[in-house]
Amino acid sequence: MKILFISLGCDKNLVDSEEMLGLLGSRGYTFTDDETEADVIVINTCCFINDAKEESIQTILEMAEYKKSGSCKALIVTGCLAQRYRQEILDEIEEVDEVLGTTAYEKVADAIETALQGKRSVELEELSVLPAPTEHRMLTTGGYYAYLKIAEGCNKCCTYCIIPKIRGRYRSVPMEKLLDQARMLAEQGVKELILVAQETTLYGVDLYGAKSLHLLLEGLCRISGLRWIRILYCYPEEIYPELIQTIKREPKICHYLDLPIQHASDRILKRMGRRTSKEDLIRIVETLREEIPDIVLRTTLITGFPGETVQDHEELMEFVDQMEFDRLGVFTYSQEEDTPAASMPDQVDEETKLDRQEELMELQQEIAFDRGEQMRGRIVEAMIEGQVSGEDVYVARTYGDAPNVDGLLFVHTQETLMSGDFARVRITGASEYDLIGEIADEFTE
Repeated sequence: MKILFISLGCDKNLVDSEEMLGLLGSRGYTFTDDETEADVIVINTCCFINDAKEESIQTILEMAEYKKSGSCKALIVTGCLAQRYRQEILDEIEEVDEVLGTTAYEKVADAIETALQGKRSVELEELSVLPAPTEHRMLTTGGYYAYLKIAEGCNKCCTYCIIPKIRGRYRSVPMEKLLDQARMLAEQGVKELILVAQETTLYGVDLYGAKSLHLLLEGLCRISGLRWIRILYCYPEEIYPELIQTIKREPKICHYLDLPIQHASDRILKRMGRRTSKEDLIRIVETLREEIPDIVLRTTLITGFPGETVQDHEELMEFVDQMEFDRLGVFTYSQEEDTPAASMPDQVDEETKLDRQEELMELQQEIAFDRGEQMRGRIVEAMIEGQVSGEDVYVARTYGDAPNVDGLLFVHTQETLMSGDFARVRITGASEYDLIGEIADEFTE
């Protein structure tokens, strides 16, 4: 039987999707990307913000049409939307056969078999359950980079976020299981390993009684075949000295950190339930840059949070201008039901949110271009990701660029390169968020 698998949302959700694909493949299912050919359609959903929720619902409704008139015999919905609105999905979309919660994805093959028998049901596990990584995981990223999800859930309970209610409390994956999976990925040809979780910096606190991300990193660095190890989603207040020194010392660890700070106004940070102040953020950024001078820092911001005033926004603009983050993304606040922020007074209108988002991104574009120009003439190591069709130009990334969120490096060369190759590239120019370069010498591998 042929399965169409649709994965929506973040990279953490993608890891769950790859686990499900592997489990289904091990049970003899084959896969298709053609809706008209699919016997079974599985949708791994997201509902972190309203846009993601709408995309998930629209995708379910579109795929439900193939259950009505196509060859589809079973429609399965998994993931965050399924966990949060499980009964509503079954009640309102009769074409959906099975709903699997965020900790029940290991049951996807059984759910399909049940659906093919004409039964409808919801499969849930307690949110304290931690699905174990499997040996069947099927990579969808091209094979030369992969995400390693090191923990599930979150304890922070920020006032705008629904994640703790649909993913549970923070649970670290045991270190030996992560090292086993990383070895398996390296044996499959993965050269860049990207550590993800709702928050990576707290790794190990629940299992080992202390922050242990630096110990996990040391173990990963000893795995042959891995070339780059990248860390995402480090809450700034949880960054600790041993972690900084490990990043500084180990050559495989990219000098790159993602620090989701969300805002810089102390008043708004407090309303958000964040555990930092502007002074804390400045100190952390300065420490990282002092200890690791070539570190690339990425952050994300929320604009238009309830109660955000013109003064709060101006303070945030000044902070961004002062900090000059290498990479920055801005989201407009999404009013999510069942979160404390949703019922706060002084909700900001959508037009104002968008205006403030645009102002921040225009400022960041200037910063990014200036930083790109500063790279001119430098020689960097880059990972090749593909070739521009019909041109002697390859698409690549530097250590300072995470896949799918940061910029690209366009490399001009007549050499033949393959995806996953590493090359030394001389930067010759910049274009908004991207860099332009040429092969610096004969060294490629």
